[in-house]
Amino acid sequence: MSQSIEQPADHAPDRAPHRAPDPSSDRAPDRTPARAVPTSADVARLAGVSRATVSYVLNNTSAVRISEPTRERVREAARELGYVPHAAARTLRAGHSRLVLLPTAHVPVGPLYSRFFNDLQWALRRLDYTVVQYGSVGLAPEDAARAWAELRPAAVVSTGEVEVTPGAVEILRRSGVKAVITVGSRDAEGTHSLVLDQPGVGRVAAEHLVATGRRRIGVVVPEEPGLGTFSGPRLDGARRAAEAAGATVVPLPLAYTEESAGALAARWPELGLDAVFGYNDEYAMLLMRALQDAGVDVPGETAVVGADDLLLGRLLRPRLTTVRIDLIPGGELAALVDDAVNGTAGETGNRPLLDSRIIPRESS
Repeated sequence: MSQSIEQPADHAPDRAPHRAPDPSSDRAPDRTPARAVPTSADVARLAGVSRATVSYVLNNTSAVRISEPTRERVREAARELGYVPHAAARTLRAGHSRLVLLPTAHVPVGPLYSRFFNDLQWALRRLDYTVVQYGSVGLAPEDAARAWAELRPAAVVSTGEVEVTPGAVEILRRSGVKAVITVGSRDAEGTHSLVLDQPGVGRVAAEHLVATGRRRIGVVVPEEPGLGTFSGPRLDGARRAAEAAGATVVPLPLAYTEESAGALAARWPELGLDAVFGYNDEYAMLLMRALQDAGVDVPGETAVVGADDLLLGRLLRPRLTTVRIDLIPGGELAALVDDAVNGTAGETGNRPLLDSRIIPRESS
């Protein structure tokens, strides 16, 4: 049952704004005086409410009914004083934190995934979680888990840059982490695993190219460090689909530079390819421009397919055929985090995170 609370500052009858004592009398002449750190009691005095009301308002407590004018008065007092709630103290009172730790990616992340993780962070913020991005470069799984656990997050959402092993999960659980969620190309035991079907992206691209009569298909493999997590499975998916139809796949290493694309385009006649899956739209557009500059007719001589369905691909001529990747909305993942923290998410296990489908356009 919710409560209604509008009481005045019951422990602070003096409602005059709190003023810190002047430290000038006992400070050294050449030393800048330290600013007094404002407290919740200061906010309560300035707003004319109790410290409990300040806590309820600034911690977004929904079980207690407080009028909007009172809430705004408390917020204004906090702004005026520069008061910020102490996260560690709030954690002690609540018994758990509202912090979600998101290990940062060590690899180039395209617009599709950037938009997805941005939506996730906004959705978590609306659920009153604080998202902290943590750099874990070079850490082994258990070492990373210990580093994450030091912050005592309520949840860890790992994007696969550091492998989440059963040992790492155990470290996190013992430290009080309530939810461990992984986003990657395979399951992680003991976690809610959201699996990106990367082979499916390559399979969809190759099936489309085979269906249009192409039989010798190049597949771009980016040379940028870390992208093998995505490009390897996409290459495997394309190869299996092509070979099942009697077609051939040729891996094409490519750096994301005009020079690398130009060098590859110059070799095109000797490669004898009639199609190329460009890994994603950005690499596909880079290579398609180089092929056109080298006099290769797209799609007459070579069909080109990307992935991610970026707007820029629709502005090119010919318009870029692409594999549209439908990720679950960030809000759904945020809801899973919240359910896992609250113990209502059910058993850990595998959940699909994306679906892939071809968007045919003029480049193929």
